[in-house]
Amino acid sequence: MSAAADLPRAAASTATVRAASAEDAETLAAVAAVTFGLACPPSMTRERVKAFVAEVLSPARFAGYLADPERHLLLAEGEGKALGYVMLVSGEPGDADVRSAIRLRPTVELSKIYVLPEAHGTGAAALLMARGLDWAAGTGAAGVWLGVNQQNERAQRFYAKSGFERVGTKRFLVGGVFEDDYVMEHALAPHP
Repeated sequence: MSAAADLPRAAASTATVRAASAEDAETLAAVAAVTFGLACPPSMTRERVKAFVAEVLSPARFAGYLADPERHLLLAEGEGKALGYVMLVSGEPGDADVRSAIRLRPTVELSKIYVLPEAHGTGAAALLMARGLDWAAGTGAAGVWLGVNQQNERAQRFYAKSGFERVGTKRFLVGGVFEDDYVMEHALAPHP
């Protein structure tokens, strides 16, 4: 059962977004376990999804992410329940394909943004995106980039609506198999 079981669609009108803290590691991992598979192509096996969640999205890994000064995590909540999260990572990308595709420096990676199925269509994702982009602009970044599976058209539409444009491709390892991603980038206005 998800952290936001039986969440009404009206929750977005009361949704809030706050910086996640060390105490949120379990909640973030629970949301990630429910939502990661939703972004995967239909061809991806459940075993690969489970392996990725266990390796990259466990409570212990989230505790590490929350302690990492290069990462910033935001948690969306509504009616006392988790709705979703966003993770941003400052710094130059480690992936050579991403480094050659993006045009704006300094940059921030929008590493993850997920909302629970019960929160789809409520505006919670747009609120997380807006707050994440605001944070990135506040760091002095000129742009934000992300990777999205080439088969995830729903996410691509959301990112395009949020101001991202496709600038390249990269590979993404999930459960020992590479997937093909688009690299998308969003220019940030200077932060006052």
